Amino acid sequence: MKRFYLYSLLALTFIFITACSESEDTAQVMTTKKESSQVGPDPEARLKELGIELPPVSAPVANYVNAVRTGNLLFLAGKGPKQSNGEYIKGKVGADLTEAQGAEAARIVAINQLAVLKAELGDLKKVKRIVKVLGMVNSTLDFENHPEVINGFSNLMVEVFGEKGKHARAAVGMGSLPRNIAVEIELVVEVE
Repeated sequence: MKRFYLYSLLALTFIFITACSESEDTAQVMTTKKESSQVGPDPEARLKELGIELPPVSAPVANYVNAVRTGNLLFLAGKGPKQSNGEYIKGKVGADLTEAQGAEAARIVAINQLAVLKAELGDLKKVKRIVKVLGMVNSTLDFENHPEVINGFSNLMVEVFGEKGKHARAAVGMGSLPRNIAVEIELVVEVE
C-alpha cells in the first residue's frame, strides 16, 4: 500500500512538472506572438514614405527643457506649429483659422514633436507607445470641434507608429496660447 501511494505521488509530481513546463512554453509562445504583433511599422521608413523630413529641434523659449525622462517614460514639453520657414501658424481657430487649418497646424506640431523624440532617442524604433497627449487649441468661445483639430496630431502618430501610436488624449480649447499660436501639444511616450 505504501508503494502505491509513493508511485501515485511520483506520478502526480511528474504530471505537475510537465503541466508547468508546458504552460511556461505556452506563455513564452504567447508573449513572443504578442511582442511580434506589437512591432508595427518602422517609423523612420514611414516618415520617408509620407515625404516627411524632420526639422532641427528648436531650443526652448523659456526656462524649461524639451523633454524629461523618468524610467521608461519620456515627457515632452508643449510645442507649437513652427513651420519649416521658422514662422508659427498663429490665430484663433473659429475666427482667424478654419478647423482644417487648425488640424494642419496640429499635424505640424506632430512633426516637431517627432523631431524631439528622434533627438532624444536617436532612433524612433525605441518608441514603445505614445501614451498620453494633451492638445490645446487657441479657439473662439463658440468653437466646439477641438477633437477634430487635434486629430491632425493623433492621425500622424498612428500613421507613423501604427497601433503603438494610439494614445489617451485630451483636446481642449484655450482663451489664448503663447504668442497667439494656433495649437500647443504635449505628450508622454513609453520608450525602451
